[in-house]
Amino acid sequence: CGLVYMAVLGAIASGDPMNGGLYMVVFGVGTIPLMSAAVYFGSLLKGSLRSKVRKAIPVFIVIIGLLFILRGMGLGIPYISPKPSMNMVATEMECHTP
Repeated sequence: CGLVYMAVLGAIASGDPMNGGLYMVVFGVGTIPLMSAAVYFGSLLKGSLRSKVRKAIPVFIVIIGLLFILRGMGLGIPYISPKPSMNMVATEMECHTP
């Protein structure tokens, strides 16, 4: 699952094995309610409605993916692809003091 891989990257970025492990535990505990709800409500769907939902899910995933791509392009389309703000301050990186 892509979300698990993103959580693993977040755990690795923590820089400490204890913090990384805690990050993964919190991620796992945080996903339990949603996964339980998905299983419960999925079992309530019957017949043709279940089939329609299964066919619609990939379409929604593609639409969301396209929206993320458009948002990253900064095309100036309000609410979909806003232009990047120019409020960034350029600073010089210093690795040592002279």
